[in-house]
Amino acid sequence: MNRSILDSYRDIASALTPLAVSQFLASHDWELEHQQPDVRQVWRYGSGRFSTAPRVMIPLATDFADFMPRFVDTLESLGHIHDWDAGQLLEHIIATRADLFFVRLDQGMIDGTIPFQQAERTLQAIYKMMRAAATTTADPHHSHKGRRPAAVGEFLDEDVRLGHTKRGSFVFTVVTRLGDPGTQAIGSPEQPTIAFPRRVMETLARGLETTKRLTQSWDQEALEFPSGLGLSAGLVESLEDISQPEHLRSLDLSFQWAAAERRPDVGLATIVLDRDVIDELPRVRERLVRREDPTRRETLVGLVKSLTRDDAASSNEESAIITVAAEVSGKTLRVQVPLAGENHGWAIMAYKRQLPFTVTGDLSYERRAWRLTGDIEVDSSFLQHVSGSSKPDLGEA
Repeated sequence: MNRSILDSYRDIASALTPLAVSQFLASHDWELEHQQPDVRQVWRYGSGRFSTAPRVMIPLATDFADFMPRFVDTLESLGHIHDWDAGQLLEHIIATRADLFFVRLDQGMIDGTIPFQQAERTLQAIYKMMRAAATTTADPHHSHKGRRPAAVGEFLDEDVRLGHTKRGSFVFTVVTRLGDPGTQAIGSPEQPTIAFPRRVMETLARGLETTKRLTQSWDQEALEFPSGLGLSAGLVESLEDISQPEHLRSLDLSFQWAAAERRPDVGLATIVLDRDVIDELPRVRERLVRREDPTRRETLVGLVKSLTRDDAASSNEESAIITVAAEVSGKTLRVQVPLAGENHGWAIMAYKRQLPFTVTGDLSYERRAWRLTGDIEVDSSFLQHVSGSSKPDLGEA
């Protein structure tokens, strides 16, 4: 064996435990032939392809001085028997008690790399995707704003990990650990208990499949109970975030379900989002946002972040569309507000002096932006007190 191959097995040995390898063998065509507790196990391969069944020894005593060389030998033997390289072996062992989710970016690459900023954006979007699926699973009626169920935080902190990348374009591997069988709650044979991480992954797979279907043929019934289909605005938004680069040809999403658990009825085929599907994602997200956040009367208190002249307004009246950053239901939103006359003047003063601005109107989400419409009222009492005047100085514009 050349040095690079040996080093690859050393690398995966540091990422695995003897227990993980034992669980892999137990769920495949291997039989435990002999065991010396806390010292070693001997496994025999039960496949009929061999006249003499191969055997491997798994060292269990991690405090022995030669544990790591013996463990590397075991992994190398398994790779040879199954005709897998080190990366494939690692993937199969992890998948025994973990669900794997692959996010493949299909785009032109000269040397197999992607821009660092794109990688960072993709990781943030994947995290948002996993959080959305976990929230929907923990509480189907949750608004996806403010405090989330404790199970969501525990899942993100403990059960989900970023795994090794795979060959073929650029692939992110998300590993969702299901835990040791002995730590899982036991259900009845009629209604077996499903671990929360597995439920999250099923929700994610169902949501991704439904999202693609809705981009191709809209179904209004999907809005009656979207969480039942794994849908949320946050999930669709995460797909948009990943798909931003124009040079991305498609986004390929696939699952490899843990061999030690039952096979679900979703995520069995690769979900391919090509540019035609990607271009329809904003439409699906906006409809979900309108359902999650219907138009309502809101009072916003925040800083004016920008002022843009309103070309649609009358030429003889000072007017602009301002952007206010304010917290609404535990989430910071940037809301566009059309203002004219004195209200426009107060907005200019608040912008210039970085003072809180208070405005009331009908809050809604449309055309990929939050907007305040209807009968808009500006509370200028604070600004009047600061300026010592009942009228804004429009000359500041």
